[in-house]
Amino acid sequence: MKCLTLKTLLISILIVFTANTDVFAQQRNSGWGRNSNYGRLFNPKTVETFTGTVLSVERTLLEKNMSYGVHLKVKTKSETISVHLGPAWFIDNQEIQFAKNDKVTVTGSRITYKNAPAIIVMHALKGNLELKLRDKNGYPVWSGWRRKGMVNKRNI
Repeated sequence: MKCLTLKTLLISILIVFTANTDVFAQQRNSGWGRNSNYGRLFNPKTVETFTGTVLSVERTLLEKNMSYGVHLKVKTKSETISVHLGPAWFIDNQEIQFAKNDKVTVTGSRITYKNAPAIIVMHALKGNLELKLRDKNGYPVWSGWRRKGMVNKRNI
């Protein structure tokens, strides 16, 4: 009887731990994952590429369940648009960084966010440096970044 109770307890603990792994993973992504409310805004059918000049680099809280994100305001020939790169904790660890007056080429999904046009970036070019952020379906490269031990400038 005691053996059965102990076995049931251990199985219950294992189930609770396994179920909570997804919760912890979502917290680590801080709302920036592909399946978050924000991540689902990415639409492969609205992907476009444009070139422009960075007017500003901003840190922004998009939603209350998200960590700070890095956004660029980019002036193109036809508009000024908000360019959403990704979470600051990821962007800050990349070799390529953006600054005011940089010339950039951006590829990403055009969305409407808070009643204004914006781009969720797949990749951005600055000179001959490329920052890859999402695949063609909008899955962010940072989803497995810490788990897979990807090399970044802080751990080289």
